Amino acid sequence: MTRKYFGTDGIRGQVGQGVITPQFFMQLGWAVGKVLAERHADGGGLVLIGKDTRISGYMFESALEAGLIAAGVDVGLLGPMPTPAIAYLTRTFQASAGIVISASHNPFRDNGIKLFNTQGVKLADDVEAAIEHQVDRPMVTAERLGKARRVPDAEGRYIEFCKGTLPWGFSLAGLTIVVDCANGATYNVAPKVFSELGAEVIAISTHPDGENINLNCGSTKLNNLQKQVLESHADIGIAFDGDGDRVQFVDERGEVVDGDQLLFIIAAHQQRHGGGCSGVVGTQMSNFGFELALEALKIPFERAKVGDRYVIEAMNNNGWKLGGESSGHIVCADVTTTGDGIIAALQVLRALNAEAQTLYELKQRMQKMPQVMVNVPVKRKLNLDENDMVQTAIAEAEQRMEGQGRVLLRPSGTEPVIRVMVEGQQHGMVSQLAHELAEVVGRATS
Repeated sequence: MTRKYFGTDGIRGQVGQGVITPQFFMQLGWAVGKVLAERHADGGGLVLIGKDTRISGYMFESALEAGLIAAGVDVGLLGPMPTPAIAYLTRTFQASAGIVISASHNPFRDNGIKLFNTQGVKLADDVEAAIEHQVDRPMVTAERLGKARRVPDAEGRYIEFCKGTLPWGFSLAGLTIVVDCANGATYNVAPKVFSELGAEVIAISTHPDGENINLNCGSTKLNNLQKQVLESHADIGIAFDGDGDRVQFVDERGEVVDGDQLLFIIAAHQQRHGGGCSGVVGTQMSNFGFELALEALKIPFERAKVGDRYVIEAMNNNGWKLGGESSGHIVCADVTTTGDGIIAALQVLRALNAEAQTLYELKQRMQKMPQVMVNVPVKRKLNLDENDMVQTAIAEAEQRMEGQGRVLLRPSGTEPVIRVMVEGQQHGMVSQLAHELAEVVGRATS
C-alpha cells in the first residue's frame, strides 16, 4: 500500500524539510483527532503524547497538542519517555491513541512521529489511510475543544511495569552494569530500573541538551560504552537508542553483543527454562549463524522484511512471541506489544541469571558468520531488480561464494541510502565483495 506521509516506521525526516514542520504537525494532530472521533463512541477520548529529548520535540508537541484539542480530543502530556513506554501507557490509561515524537536513532536534526492504537500496537493501514485523507482537508475549529493535562506518574508506572516482567524476587545484586542512554528518552528511566533491581549502575550519556541525542553514544555508537565497561571492570554494558526501542550489549571483555545474539540468548533460555520457544522471527538482515543456532535447538525461524511492522506481522501470523532485528529492536510479545529496549535487556539478564554464566560465555553458543554491510548514498531512486548492471554484479558475487553465503541489497526505510550486505564464511572475501557491490550500486545511482 502506497502511503503519502506514513512510512513503515511512522513519519520521519529533517526538521523544516518536507512535512516535518509545525504547521504539518498541527494539521496532523487535527486529522488524528477527527479520525478517532469518527471511530470512537466517546468522541475521540484521550490521546497521549510522549517524546524523546531532541530540541524540536517541544515545538512539535505543542503543534500536535493544538491540532488534537481543536478536533475535540483530550490530551495527556507524558514528557520525555521511551517509545515502548508510550505504548504501555496507552494501554494502561485505555487511551484512544498514543503518539511518540521521535526520530529514533537518527541525529537531533531529524524528527518524526509514531502512533499506537489503544492496544499499544502500531496503527492499521486503513487508519493511517484515513488520517492521510483527513490531513489534506481544510482544518476547522471543533464545536467542543479538548483539554490537555500533564501525566505526573507516567515514569513510575513504566518503571514498575518493566520490573514486573521478571519473576518475583528476581535480583541483579552483585552485577555492575554500565548503562548508555544515548542522551535520549531513557536517560531518567533505564538507570532506575536496573538499580532498583539491585545492580550497581554506572550511567553514561544521561545529560540531554536537545542536540546531543545519539551523538557518539547509544546503541549506534558503542565505543564509549566499551571503554567504560573495561575501565570500570563492569560485568555488562547496555546501550539504548534515542527513543529506547533498541538495545545492544557489551560483554565483560568489551565485545559487542548485537540483536541477533541477544535474541538467541532469550530464545535459548525460553527453550530450556520457559516451557519452550514456539518460534522466532528475524529479518532479511539476520545473521545466518543465528538461523543455524536456532535450528540446532529445534526452534522454528522465519525471515521478514526489515522493519518492526513486518516482524510483528510475521509473529502474529505464526502465533509466535519473539522476534526482532540485528539492530537490537526486539519484541517480546509475551510481556509487551512493541519493541522495548529495557524489556529485552531484562530478558537477557534473566537468561544470564538462570544459566549462571557470563555474557561472553553465553554468547558462544551461537557462532556468527562474517557479515559486512555498506551504506551507499543515493541521489535518485533505483529499482534494484530491474538494473542489469546491479543484478550481474550480484550473480557474480554469489557465484564466487559457491553457495556458502548470501547477498542482500535493499533501500533504507529511514535514510537516502541503499544497504549492501554480504554474508559468508570468509571475512576477507565477504568484505571485498560488499565493497565491490557498493561501488556498482554507487555508479548505478549517480
